[in-house]
Amino acid sequence: MSDTAEASGADHQQQPSQRNRVVDTVNEKAQEVFKEDYAQAREHVTNAAKSRSYLYPIKGVFYFLSHRSLWKPFISKLGPLVLLSTGVIGGMFFFTYLPQLAILFFVNGPIAPFSTVLLVLNESTTIINLVSRNYLLQDSLLDVFDGTLLARGDTKIVSEGREVKSGGDPMQKLGKIIKSPFEKFSPKAIIRYIMYLPLNAIPVVGTVIFILIQGRNSTLLCRTRGKGVHGRYFQLKRWSEPKREDWLTKNVGPYTAFGLVATLLEMIPVASMFFTFSNTVGAALWAADIEDKNTSMTDGTAPSLRETAEKAE
Repeated sequence: MSDTAEASGADHQQQPSQRNRVVDTVNEKAQEVFKEDYAQAREHVTNAAKSRSYLYPIKGVFYFLSHRSLWKPFISKLGPLVLLSTGVIGGMFFFTYLPQLAILFFVNGPIAPFSTVLLVLNESTTIINLVSRNYLLQDSLLDVFDGTLLARGDTKIVSEGREVKSGGDPMQKLGKIIKSPFEKFSPKAIIRYIMYLPLNAIPVVGTVIFILIQGRNSTLLCRTRGKGVHGRYFQLKRWSEPKREDWLTKNVGPYTAFGLVATLLEMIPVASMFFTFSNTVGAALWAADIEDKNTSMTDGTAPSLRETAEKAE
């Protein structure tokens, strides 16, 4: 009996020690994962800061405003965009405002009417963006991207994707398209955008999280946003799919930074379509700086991007 009791006592002592070892192992693994993720995030932030890619959406706004020739595709689509925006926003407020207000009243209290308005506007903007990008603006955005490259003097690379004619301004030089335009939003990208949209109902914090998710270009959205930003550039460079994937993987940080600012601008109700065009201009300016080795922007702030581009070729 005494031997049995001693064995039982030993078993009881071993069980806590085994649990402790398991807990210690889990903690060690968790710390390793945290350190790896932290190091990776730090590297992405450093690369983004060096590239200054977050400035290109802002540069795109000023460049677009100061180059009237680039306005033609935007102005030509204003009528359909106004009709689409009016119909979507009006319909969304008529059908969804009160139901969502009733729900958000329990979440946001007195500020529910205001937060509901913002949520409906964001939802409307999402629908407008999805419809317009896929059906109304593809050719116009393509023209603006190519026109911006021509305005920057990158005629050679544009000629890889379309005929370049003589003309007084960049838009007059745009000829027949040789290569197909931008890719449409993938079904997963659309579902992901809509799925996370209700986060905007949470004041401030929810919107910040939503922007981070949409702008983030790592394993989830790097390829989606990267192809959207520079899909035309990759096409003109004749890069294969593996080269594109390698480029996007190596430059997660810069594309994340661009995506954060671009997404924030495109979330502004009413003005979202303007910023869609200006972001396209910004993406083209970024591509032009990568191409032009002699610019101070490329040499001084984004050498790693240019070097990666040269290696990919």
